[in-house]
Amino acid sequence: MKKRHFLGALAAGSASLPLAGLAQPAKASTGPVLLTVTGRISQANRGPLDPVLDQMMAKQKLAFDKARTFDFAELAGLPAVTIEPTLEYDQKRHVLAGPLLATVLQACGATGSKLAMRAIDGYAPAISLADAQRYRFIVATHLDGRPMPLGGLGPLWAIYEADKFPEMAAKPVDQRFALCPWGLYHIDVQA
Repeated sequence: MKKRHFLGALAAGSASLPLAGLAQPAKASTGPVLLTVTGRISQANRGPLDPVLDQMMAKQKLAFDKARTFDFAELAGLPAVTIEPTLEYDQKRHVLAGPLLATVLQACGATGSKLAMRAIDGYAPAISLADAQRYRFIVATHLDGRPMPLGGLGPLWAIYEADKFPEMAAKPVDQRFALCPWGLYHIDVQA
């Protein structure tokens, strides 16, 4: 096991550790960027928003002076977690896999307490970092063993296993995932 993966898994498993404590230096993404994390981060690998090249972000009124980007290979290279929530779309259990959201944020050197997650359609739920850790949100890259395509629920989906939490499982299935943007492409780490 690589030291980076071991330290990432160790930190993600302990909500009491600060996220910035074990952050690794950020390397530039080499493939197409799927996720951009901005705000209170210390491990950036790109500069500010470019209104010409970052069209969707600019149209959704995002602004930042630095960011940490991830391509598919980088996300797939982080320790993966598997969950099996009942989804609202067909009322069936599905297997979703991807890194813990806390692990992704650790790679950014995130130090905030609130997250604003944004989907490609502009949907932008906010969640506390404490709740993201408590519910063990993942950045899902795979659904039922296959990468999630753009135009479906992917390529990324911030989601948790609602069935495992009594207060969420008690809700109708179509009300359990309001904080789970599919088509996730941006996270703003806030104070």
